[in-house]
Amino acid sequence: VLPFPSQVVYNRVGKCGSRTVVLLLRILSEKHGFNLVTSDIHNKTRLTKNEQMELIKNISTAEQPYLFTRHVHFLNFSRFGGDQPVYINIIRDPVNRFLSNYFFRRFGDWRGEQNHMIRTPSMRQEERYLDINVCILENYPECSNPRLFYIIPYFCGQHPRCREPGEWALERAKLNVNENFLLVGILEELEDVLLLLERFLPHYFKDVLSIYKNPEHRKLGNLTVTVKKTVPSPEAIQILYQRMRYEYEFYYYVKEQFHLLKRKFGLKSHTRKPRPRPEFFIPSPLETEEPIDDEEDDEKWLEDIYKR
Repeated sequence: VLPFPSQVVYNRVGKCGSRTVVLLLRILSEKHGFNLVTSDIHNKTRLTKNEQMELIKNISTAEQPYLFTRHVHFLNFSRFGGDQPVYINIIRDPVNRFLSNYFFRRFGDWRGEQNHMIRTPSMRQEERYLDINVCILENYPECSNPRLFYIIPYFCGQHPRCREPGEWALERAKLNVNENFLLVGILEELEDVLLLLERFLPHYFKDVLSIYKNPEHRKLGNLTVTVKKTVPSPEAIQILYQRMRYEYEFYYYVKEQFHLLKRKFGLKSHTRKPRPRPEFFIPSPLETEEPIDDEEDDEKWLEDIYKR
């Protein structure tokens, strides 16, 4: 029997399928009897030292077993004398994430026509209907750094340098993925993410895949799809690639680690043909067409992760 982690944190990255996962978690928490702790704060990911201490205190004193979820950059519980929880997360292709956020802020999703007006009531009409190509090619603040440096800080943490696009934040984010996260999945392979979560954390995620595939749940999930999305020109996309080079380096690193994990458990990758990678990347992502033989015992490997 694997150790049962009674503290799980999903510091969900914005526009990476987290609303779909939270819908699933609401069902699972009732089904399996764990405490789902959510936050109504959606726009405060960076915290002062006192705010970090307060939040960690509040999380740590929640009724266990709990799964806490909030849009917040990685918190180091051990820095403040707390027990480090099991972290999980999901990311997606950085350009796709950016585009989803760009149009969601303006037009919302299928849950309601006026949904976006509630989220961005002060947005001027000329800003709301700003053409995405103009935003990118004319270097509007929303479409340039540091706004585009978004995913890495969720894994790098609360240090001020985590918000500066560069090697320091990138390497620290990779280190945290290796040392503090049980699983970082890829939204493009969500079913495999759910399958592995069910395997690693059965007390929380047992039956998650069957619930996700249920037609009734699919209807709910479709309501969270962003509306009125358009695709930028190839020139604009190439500019985004260049501006998001660190984000892509991190994305492909996480994807490679995720595929290694899938191979360890005998899962094949059946994904669409990927978009051509930016030219500043040399290594190719790992292909995982066949399971690999590994002498390491799967259960022992999981146990070691829990003991980190």
